[in-house]
Amino acid sequence: MSDASDSVQLNHDGGVAILTLNRPTVLNAIDAPMAERFLAQVKAIAARDDVRAILLQGNGRAFCAGGDVSQFLASSDIAAGIEAIMAPLHEALRLLDSLPQPSVACLQGAVAGGGFSLALACDLAVAADDARFTMAYARIGATPDLGGTYRLARLVGQRKAREIALLAETFGAGEALDIGLVNRVVLAAEARGEALALARKLAAGPTSAYRRIRTLLGEASDADLSTHLDAERDAFRATTATADFREGVAAFLEKRPAAFVGR
Repeated sequence: MSDASDSVQLNHDGGVAILTLNRPTVLNAIDAPMAERFLAQVKAIAARDDVRAILLQGNGRAFCAGGDVSQFLASSDIAAGIEAIMAPLHEALRLLDSLPQPSVACLQGAVAGGGFSLALACDLAVAADDARFTMAYARIGATPDLGGTYRLARLVGQRKAREIALLAETFGAGEALDIGLVNRVVLAAEARGEALALARKLAAGPTSAYRRIRTLLGEASDADLSTHLDAERDAFRATTATADFREGVAAFLEKRPAAFVGR
């Protein structure tokens, strides 16, 4: 089994930061040291100015089976043990959400519990055809965390979200695609390549515009139309001051691909 320092790996492919959950012998289940390592690696991404997209994946035959349930009861103070996992993950997810870079999840095998919620935190998701999804929490008499309830209803609507969370049933990649949980389903052998290609495409895009697009979409469901129209206007004005906007317009007029620099 990987030690704590290796439980979440960070590598780079050009402008893509690749975060790999790396406890494959336990289906990448998250314990407290792994949660701390995840936070540290997200902070490392935030400290760099050359990252333009993020890819989140799991090593081995699963993306992530959720929290390491065996650790929940390892402490005499169960609440403290759970908080040791949850607190750093919540901090990491707040930080990820604030970053300008869009993110892609590569999902295979078990995508369960906290792993399910982590997948929802990414902007886009590629699923292998062997991916199996379950929110799982209700099976152990618990409630979702890591933003699961916040994001799920926004993606699939209240009725379907309640079915997924309350019944905690397992469903496959095809249904995940049908209900909008993932963007693409590919053969298991092709999933990593497809997800990396998608992340590379985002890394070559207008990062500043991506940040504002993500913010607008995230705020849309809670805003009234008038307020949101103002937000769209302000965001558009801000993008016109960027080098990427000037390059994008020039490329359009010159009928060539744009060479965005992320600023």
